[in-house]
Amino acid sequence: MEDISLHILDIAENSIRANAKNINIMIIEDKKNDLLTLTIEDDGEGMDDKTKEYALNPFFTTKKGKKVGLGLAFLSHSAEEAGGAMKIESEPGKGTKITATFKLGHIDRKPFGNLNETIKCLKITHPEINITFNHIK
Repeated sequence: MEDISLHILDIAENSIRANAKNINIMIIEDKKNDLLTLTIEDDGEGMDDKTKEYALNPFFTTKKGKKVGLGLAFLSHSAEEAGGAMKIESEPGKGTKITATFKLGHIDRKPFGNLNETIKCLKITHPEINITFNHIK
């Protein structure tokens, strides 16, 4: 993925495929601690422990007709490249929360991309989903 907005688009689409009705996206820029935190939380189907265990494997997917599932693996890799990490919290029937951290000033941190257009695209193509977006600086 070329930028953070594309990661958001991919993970949000995963949430929608998991029957989420609400998706909360938050970006926090903490310049004092040189930290960027991206959180995407949904109320979709959630994942069991086995699925969470395999979720970062690019050759694992729950999508019918697909052989690879690169989204979470790419986000995790992007976070690690920029001195951060990614965490998955999920329970079946309770949704999923993805948190990725990046060193804000790291040379390998992906640019934000067009966040406004990404959120707008999600809202236009999925008007039935309640999507909230907060960007805190």
